[in-house]
Amino acid sequence: MWDDAFPSFLIGLREGLEAGLIVSILVATLVRAGAKSRLPQVWTGVLAAIAVAMSFGAVLTFTAASLSATAQEAFGGTLSVIAVAFVTAMVFWMRRSARSLSGEIKEKVTGALAMGAGMLVVTSFLAVGREGLETALFLWTTARAAGESVGPMIGAGVGLVIAAGLCWGLYRRVLKINLTRFFTATGAVLIVIAAGVLGYGLRDLQEGGVLPGKTAFAFDLSQSIDPSAWYTTLVQGVLNLMPAMTWLQIVGYVGYLVVVMTLFVRGVRTPKAAPQAAEEKPAAGNAVEEKAAEGASATKDEASAGGAAEAEPQSAPETDSAPEPAPAGAGRKRPAWLLPVAVVAVPAVVAGGIVAFGKAKPAGAPTIAVSETECGKGFTAPKPGRQTFQMQNTGDKTSEVYLVDPATNAVYGEIEGLAPGTTRDLVATIAGGSYAWRCVPTGGKAVTSAAVRVSGGGGARAVVPVSEEDLAGPLSAYKKYVDQGLGTLADQTRKLGDDLAGGDLDAARTDWLTAHRAYSSLGAAYGTFEDFDKKINGRADGLPGGVHDKDFSGFHRIEYGLWHGASADELSGPARQLHDDVVGLRKAFPTQDFDPGDLPLRTHEILENTLQFELTGDTDQGSGTNLATADANLAGTRELLDVLHPLLVKRDPQLLTSIRSDIDRLQQQLDAAHHDGTWTPVDKLDATARQRLNGITGRLLEHLAPVPDLLEIRKSA
Repeated sequence: MWDDAFPSFLIGLREGLEAGLIVSILVATLVRAGAKSRLPQVWTGVLAAIAVAMSFGAVLTFTAASLSATAQEAFGGTLSVIAVAFVTAMVFWMRRSARSLSGEIKEKVTGALAMGAGMLVVTSFLAVGREGLETALFLWTTARAAGESVGPMIGAGVGLVIAAGLCWGLYRRVLKINLTRFFTATGAVLIVIAAGVLGYGLRDLQEGGVLPGKTAFAFDLSQSIDPSAWYTTLVQGVLNLMPAMTWLQIVGYVGYLVVVMTLFVRGVRTPKAAPQAAEEKPAAGNAVEEKAAEGASATKDEASAGGAAEAEPQSAPETDSAPEPAPAGAGRKRPAWLLPVAVVAVPAVVAGGIVAFGKAKPAGAPTIAVSETECGKGFTAPKPGRQTFQMQNTGDKTSEVYLVDPATNAVYGEIEGLAPGTTRDLVATIAGGSYAWRCVPTGGKAVTSAAVRVSGGGGARAVVPVSEEDLAGPLSAYKKYVDQGLGTLADQTRKLGDDLAGGDLDAARTDWLTAHRAYSSLGAAYGTFEDFDKKINGRADGLPGGVHDKDFSGFHRIEYGLWHGASADELSGPARQLHDDVVGLRKAFPTQDFDPGDLPLRTHEILENTLQFELTGDTDQGSGTNLATADANLAGTRELLDVLHPLLVKRDPQLLTSIRSDIDRLQQQLDAAHHDGTWTPVDKLDATARQRLNGITGRLLEHLAPVPDLLEIRKSA
């Protein structure tokens, strides 16, 4: 999380310090002018600026969430480029204006005092609002680049808190900082970070179809870089450099960095050629003298501020002692809380309206009939883009309905279990092509509506449906694999029993692991083993007597005894029972019901259980071989993917490539824990190795998660 937090921390610190210095100067100017009664107006303007910035961030977040995936990429990429432009301008503006900022703001405040309370609110709002909008935009883009919001928000929060503390210290004259050097150093770092954000934004624009070169990669190191390593997360989080980058990203990153950093460095050196300012004000190099140091203590020792400070109080009596002209209608005093509440409520209401309008159902969303006799009634050619259809079941049977390409049966959207008389929304992204509705009533035949043709638009992602017939071949191949595995397992459990019958505990430990790994590699069949799985591989959890319960049996019962000093005679009975159960399972398996839909589900569930039980050490009964079991589970997952390969490669070859890559990485991590026939226990792994193992497994599970949806049996086929 910390790597994602650093860029936001820096922007929060820098922007917070800029805004804080502006507020300090505003407050100090009013205090010196003897107009402390006007301070609430300054804080009202600051509050309004904060409210607008937060509302702006909410609009960005919720507006993007309501867009299609392609539109989100284009939207996010565009805002990333805009954020880079703002940050670049901010860096150069602050470097150029730091020395004159105090005088400019004092001049504006003096003018606002003469024009009334409203102008003072507007002045403080405009002075702080720009910083707030820049911060909101850059934080949104960095959070999007990080793929999560917790780290960036924590980083920004910490940066803002530190900035507030620094401003307070500067204002109270208990702290001195060379702000010129501070803004120079942070400006250089922000330029590097902005280059990464630009590269990320360009990639988003490529993904959104706005820019070309989506597949023109300059390099792709995803096969050779550990995604969970600390150095990988550091580079990705701070610099936004990815393992795979296109040529456009590289050109944009390097070009921006070279040009902008060169101009920035040259600009930093330029002020040294103008020593006159330093002669007039020795402390000008320290921006504290020009910004905040004039403020807080001015009421105690105004004379120490110099001639300019002595001149300011002369106008104070006019501002402070003379009453301001009462505005028209001032007979009724306005409540003090009304304006602060209004400046917060108005931006929030406006932002809420924008979000609600953006997410509202489009006016005139077509209502499409769903039934055996009226399937697709009311359907006309929609416009390209994200569309909402109101699907109304006008029949008397619960139905499933699919938006399909009638030529290929590819599914663009679906609703399951639409009850008679009910209406539900179906949202789909429409592109160029043919579309039709397919209604599948419960117990009835599928009915397909007339097709319509749509022209224009980008690509729309569709899922090619899978039927039971499609899964028949993979299921047959996998059942054959399981049957052969059970035959091998029967031989191995017999040998385990022979070892114990002969009193050879060392051989029994070796053969126990071999047999347990063989059983674990059949993980996809857990759902069909019924009660046999509990007998063969049951755990002691939930049993009244725990590991000593009479119903504790199978591999884990024998494991506990072998590694807790039980004699061979004590374990001979459980070993014979284990062998008998394996033989019984082998006989029953051909007649057991194996749902074809279980195959895609098990691709994810096997390693999900591995992460929950094996990689936590939860199932270890003393052997310390949980990683060996994890290795067997991974082998079972490989076998499943092999039999499903023909179906997966047609639907998402890129996903299959990512899965294979992750499996290879996980295999490398498991192999590293296997030395000379022994396995490192999970609790003996160092923290880094364990974190890496869990991270790679989690990444693999993320890539496996879409497989069940891709290969779900759909009645529309």
